[in-house]
Amino acid sequence: MENLKTNNSRRTFLKSSLLAGGGLLIHFSGLAKFALPHHEAGQVAEQWTEINGYVKISPKNVVTILCPNPEFGQNVMTSLPMIVAEELDLDWKKVVVEMGPHDNVKLGPQFTGGSNSMRMYWKPLREAGAAARQMLILAAAEAWKVPVEEVTTKSGMLYHDKSGKQATYGDFAAKASGIPAPKGVKLKEVKDFNVVRKSQKNVEGTKLISGKPLFGLDYQHEGMLIAMIHHPPAFGLTHKSYDATAALKMPGIKDVFTIKVYEEGFEQGGFDVRTFNDLIVVVGKTTWEVMNARKKLVVEWMPVGDVKNTMAGRDGKREVVVPGELEHTTTQLQKMREYAKRPAQQLRRDGDPETAFKNAAEIIERTYDAPFLAHNCMEPMNFFAHVTEDKALLVGPLQAPGWTEPTLAKVLNLPPEKIEIQMTRMGGGFGRRAYGHYLVEAALISRKAKAPVKLIYSREDDTTYGIYRPMYTATYRAALDANKNLIAFHVKGGGIPEHAIHANRFPAGAVDNYLAESWEIPSNITIGAFRAPRSNFNAAAEQCFLDELAEAMGKDPIDLRLELLKRAKENPVGKNNEYDADRYAGVLKLVREKSGWDNGAAKPYSRGVAAYFCHNSYAAHVVDLVLKDGHPYVERVFSVVDCGIVVNPDAAINMVQGAVVDGIGNSLYGGLTHKEGVVQEQNFDSYRLIRMHEVPKSIDVSFVQNDIDPTGLGEPPFPPVFGAVANALYKASGKRHYQQPFGLSKINV
Repeated sequence: MENLKTNNSRRTFLKSSLLAGGGLLIHFSGLAKFALPHHEAGQVAEQWTEINGYVKISPKNVVTILCPNPEFGQNVMTSLPMIVAEELDLDWKKVVVEMGPHDNVKLGPQFTGGSNSMRMYWKPLREAGAAARQMLILAAAEAWKVPVEEVTTKSGMLYHDKSGKQATYGDFAAKASGIPAPKGVKLKEVKDFNVVRKSQKNVEGTKLISGKPLFGLDYQHEGMLIAMIHHPPAFGLTHKSYDATAALKMPGIKDVFTIKVYEEGFEQGGFDVRTFNDLIVVVGKTTWEVMNARKKLVVEWMPVGDVKNTMAGRDGKREVVVPGELEHTTTQLQKMREYAKRPAQQLRRDGDPETAFKNAAEIIERTYDAPFLAHNCMEPMNFFAHVTEDKALLVGPLQAPGWTEPTLAKVLNLPPEKIEIQMTRMGGGFGRRAYGHYLVEAALISRKAKAPVKLIYSREDDTTYGIYRPMYTATYRAALDANKNLIAFHVKGGGIPEHAIHANRFPAGAVDNYLAESWEIPSNITIGAFRAPRSNFNAAAEQCFLDELAEAMGKDPIDLRLELLKRAKENPVGKNNEYDADRYAGVLKLVREKSGWDNGAAKPYSRGVAAYFCHNSYAAHVVDLVLKDGHPYVERVFSVVDCGIVVNPDAAINMVQGAVVDGIGNSLYGGLTHKEGVVQEQNFDSYRLIRMHEVPKSIDVSFVQNDIDPTGLGEPPFPPVFGAVANALYKASGKRHYQQPFGLSKINV
């Protein structure tokens, strides 16, 4: 992998002219070689001029656009450059796309997560493209001695119709790069888009299907060694002693040693984790040799006891005590039941819910549980590091380089400008790779080994190391009057070690008397973001409860939701409601139409519906399910999403389809359990994933058409899948499902 080299320091970047509001470098140029264009194999542009942080143009008019955000299958490497190309007025077929290096001054936050890529970069990338185009126009106007307003562009060409002059962008790139950045450049009207809103194929598609090296596991470096970690077998343990005599005698083994991830008192950032702080490391020539040598280690383990972590946050430093007990799933569930009976933290209160429940004619109460979930990225954690006394090079799959770099700088005692992070394509992320501990580990191992090293986790390492979706529970209560009107709603949720309640989301704002509460149980089992954090459980429980509530009220499930949303729109309760009732209702109305909901489920299907708002977007699904020999299969899905402007329709459809398959698999099969702190499901033979024959035969995806700026897509379609599956299962079996996963055992009708 080749770096983009320049003679400009970060300090120079900061001093350079920046686009208003966009933080994008405009006055910068340099010369370097770059990779073969994916559209024009064999053509090499020997020089290029960098117009701004995202655009470089060769004299042969090859325009390269750098993608700022890491790619793990959501196709941002195609969709983000499309935004630049739109405003720059390019022929997309002639554009070359490259993954940018980590440089948060030049390329912005560079964070892939939270469904923020499009939302975060929509305006800055448009401004970058528009400014670059205007700089080229200014350069041409000055050279041709014509009024600026008479110069036009089309598909990478400059024109002056009156004189008949024309030129390529490449002809004026060098001159344009010296022009001060224009401010307040007018952006295109949405109706005039030529690239955005048109389906474009994955720019790395050919590389992917031909097996080109793109991922962290593919990366090679001269003199590179392989390292693997031997971490404790259970949460709450650490090593007391170890004997590496036999391991060191194995073929290809260079060294065995220990590292400490964080020294005592280290102030951790929000995305710093240390599941196991003291690690035994085996370093050798090849992965196979290291794996075999690791089996020869003789280790004595001991309880680590309670651990005190120093955490940084918005409110300054705080001390967090992590309990040292060896946890068991059965006792965890019992403990959650006990905590659920205790007074909890009030998150929101509208009206007088206690009185409403006291006077209710009928109260419906249900409790929902969900287990820990492992991310199971197809590419296990890995990272390359080459750390010397005065600099560090790191290469691999990472969602949030900007969050990891400050930690690296502190751990290695190196200034940020001496740390270079290159990002490879990721074989899955889902929030798992937002936590850069494996990168920190690789750096520490390289420094101690005094060699370039690639750290590799096995599947079992990855599954047992932590960073899971938490274990959740929530109790929902609804109060009905004598006429079966909803008069009060109460949700009380908790989890290990965090709760999942979003207090200001639907149906908050639609019920006069509303109460939301939460509680949490500390744990040494490390958790982290998991596709649509918290929402993936909250949506499942809430949408199942709303279906059961609709049945008790004698209403159609979609009708009940729409009635509540109408109330939230016309006469909302409270002022902190997060959702837009119109957009929420819009996805329900469209999925009703697309699925033919009012006609009922065609035989042999049983149907379920669910809708949810999260990450600024709205999604609804209708699933058609069948039972075959007591086992559930979702065969058809109708999905509707309102995520604002859809930049790349093909990629967006793929994202929704992927979320649907992922949601079905996790709802029916996903679950991680512990015995005495030991993870019981350590590989795909015991951690059940959805199989190819279980994937729906049809997933029909529709988008609400509007001109709202993009509001996120990677996560919003995922959470409501759980509820839709559970509601369809009820229709199929006549039994409600309150514990995930729903389908591991045979369902008796």
